[in-house]
Amino acid sequence: MKKLGVVITDGVGFRNYVMSDFLKEASKQFDEVIVYSGLPKSAYTSIENSNIIIKELRVFNEPKLTWFFRKWKEVAHLKKYQNFFGMKASLALGYPSNNSLRSLLIKFIYAITSIFNTSKSILFIEKLQFLSFSAHKVTKEYVKILKEDKPTHLFFTHQRPPYLAPFLYVALKLKIPTTTFIFSWDNLASKGRMLGIFNHFMVWSDLMKEELLYFYPNVKPNDVKVVGTPQFEPYVLDRYTMNENEFFSKFKLDASKKILCYSCADVSIGKNDSLVIKTIAKAIRNKTINEQVQLIVRTSPAEDESRFKEVKSEFPEIIWNVPKWILTRENHSERWSQRIPLEEDIKDLRALLTYSAISINMCSTMSLDFMLFNKPVINTVFGTKSNGLYDDQKFLNYDHYKKVIESGAVVIAKNEYELIAAINNELTAPEKRKQQREKLIALQISKELKGTSKRIAENLAL
Repeated sequence: MKKLGVVITDGVGFRNYVMSDFLKEASKQFDEVIVYSGLPKSAYTSIENSNIIIKELRVFNEPKLTWFFRKWKEVAHLKKYQNFFGMKASLALGYPSNNSLRSLLIKFIYAITSIFNTSKSILFIEKLQFLSFSAHKVTKEYVKILKEDKPTHLFFTHQRPPYLAPFLYVALKLKIPTTTFIFSWDNLASKGRMLGIFNHFMVWSDLMKEELLYFYPNVKPNDVKVVGTPQFEPYVLDRYTMNENEFFSKFKLDASKKILCYSCADVSIGKNDSLVIKTIAKAIRNKTINEQVQLIVRTSPAEDESRFKEVKSEFPEIIWNVPKWILTRENHSERWSQRIPLEEDIKDLRALLTYSAISINMCSTMSLDFMLFNKPVINTVFGTKSNGLYDDQKFLNYDHYKKVIESGAVVIAKNEYELIAAINNELTAPEKRKQQREKLIALQISKELKGTSKRIAENLAL
């Protein structure tokens, strides 16, 4: 009997694997599918398939010794590859500014990993990390679950959450084959070490496969499959379509005006969002944008719109799309992870992508979303180290985004004058960068969106 265990950790994983066609396709390939969930079971009410079982995983809270070895492993990985700007930036961000006991331990880790950061030493520290929680009560609970369920394959839909390390450890001990999906396009070249070494890997593109083999030299090329990503699959699924009249009516848009869509980052990196939104809104009022346009702002799914209260008051003409993500659990250490999207939100987003004229964002993955709909993209980076704004120009140096800039598929706007000029230019000639956008999409997503879930499920069943 073929049984697939699918590990879904958070709301984004829910969107990618529950709200795509993945579970339906997995059910065709396996006799039984068990979802091991970091979300409450109540989040899965829409699933009616009888061979899909939902099981909540108890959250693993790291003991101090486990944290120490995990931190050591992650910092060593960053040190090993600190010639990449994103890795170096993560190191700088994580270096403590005080001398608390925890901070002193981190400083010690930074010092020791400056010397010891080979692949061999990293794997040794990982063994110590896994040994430190091997007798933990949650680990023992995972042993019981997996021995009872006997999955023939485990699929981790995200490679990084450290609290899943005991689940991976148990799977490896029980010799259950494991596969993970590299979650996002920036994870390999700018994030820390993945939670452990899996048997097999799935990636978005040939480019991502090259990156994986570079950063994890012990991984064998034959164990990496290029499948595309389910993140964008809803854009080719009929159930998420909305016609133009419905969209304009729902958001009270003027059908005679073109739509500029600004997509916000979350508050941690989107500190210049309000400034950019105001800049666009003022330009519309002052008629420095050459065509009749309207602005719709989509906020980050990770937060509500409360930080934009002042902007909303000053510019009531702005239309707002606050993502319809509901909180499934109140008492959780990572509250944001417990938010899941409604079907309505995916329809809203797809309609935004379909009917907007231009996408404006700060170096976001949303650039790819809009390019999939052949829409011009402007990336705003108003902040530098010296001008008093949040330094978002640093993101231009990240390896994954340097490829975007070098492709010529987007326009970079470093101030309000460049932004307004870019808007006018892209409104006049929206097809100018079409070929560059298509080439970038082919580079970052090497497979067609249609059939992504089927591809993933079939590869897992091999």
